[in-house]
Amino acid sequence: MYKLLLFVFTLLFWQQVLSQKIEILSQESNESFRGLSVVNDSIIWISGTNGTVGRSIDAGQSFQWLQVKGFEQTDFRDIEAFDEHTAIIMGIAEPAYILKTTDAGLNWNVVYENQTQGMFLDALDFFDDQNGMVIGDPINGKVFLAQTHNGGDSWTQMKTASFPDLVNGEACFASSGSNLVMLRKKKFAFITGGVQSHLFIGKKRFNLPIFMGKETTGANAIGAKDTQTLLIVGGDFMEPDLISNNIGITHNAGKSFIKPIEPPHGYRSCVEFMEDQVWISCGINGVDISNDNGLHWQLISTEGFHVCKKAKQGHALYFAGKGKIGVYRE
Repeated sequence: MYKLLLFVFTLLFWQQVLSQKIEILSQESNESFRGLSVVNDSIIWISGTNGTVGRSIDAGQSFQWLQVKGFEQTDFRDIEAFDEHTAIIMGIAEPAYILKTTDAGLNWNVVYENQTQGMFLDALDFFDDQNGMVIGDPINGKVFLAQTHNGGDSWTQMKTASFPDLVNGEACFASSGSNLVMLRKKKFAFITGGVQSHLFIGKKRFNLPIFMGKETTGANAIGAKDTQTLLIVGGDFMEPDLISNNIGITHNAGKSFIKPIEPPHGYRSCVEFMEDQVWISCGINGVDISNDNGLHWQLISTEGFHVCKKAKQGHALYFAGKGKIGVYRE
């Protein structure tokens, strides 16, 4: 009995210690959040299921929640915010929509619609406040890409006929709006997962050292320190505690990959560069931090999240998941 009590006490103690760096800010919603955009240390936008969008302008002390009219059944898997008034949301599938607000969510304009059968959008990313891209699952074996050069007011589908084909069962996971990253104004990278998993930098394709072979496996998110140093995370979301082959580290833009000495503690759906050599990655079973560009990972919380994002202008890092929002505290 004494050993059992000691074990329980020790387990509770370490759970408390591990969670100290992640503070839960809100658990007011029952929706699942996978879209997150952090403008600065105070302004946070979130998107999720059933047309839900949330906004905070006081560093998460309070949130304003809304349901986008006419899109009450839409799953908004990604969001890009520019200030406290302006944001773009991405509705995933059949038809796929991109909407924009300039009045803090009171009104939304449809700036892109695609009714192609099989269309499924996965992620948005912007290089600056004018130039952005959206990625979607393959249509007839070719990845879908569209771009904007006017802040998301209009979108043009890119020609991808010369891109390598994706095999049957290879696609993109819309798990955190993080499988696409703009490295420069006209340079981008994206990842695929499933039965095969690859890194694409433009039209160039690179193999990934990520667990693959099933529809639930492969790369889920890509983070960029610069145009050369990229971290890719994933695994198998049906077996979230597996730690083998759940990360790829490259310092030469995909030409070669380094294996971690201590990998993240399970399947990870998002990864974010902080500063210097510091990265943070999250998944449904916890949050890890690395202080050496991904070689060693330490579990800092057993709270599960889908997505983590650092402030574009600032240092704060926020999380979103199933009905909850969190913040990283050093």
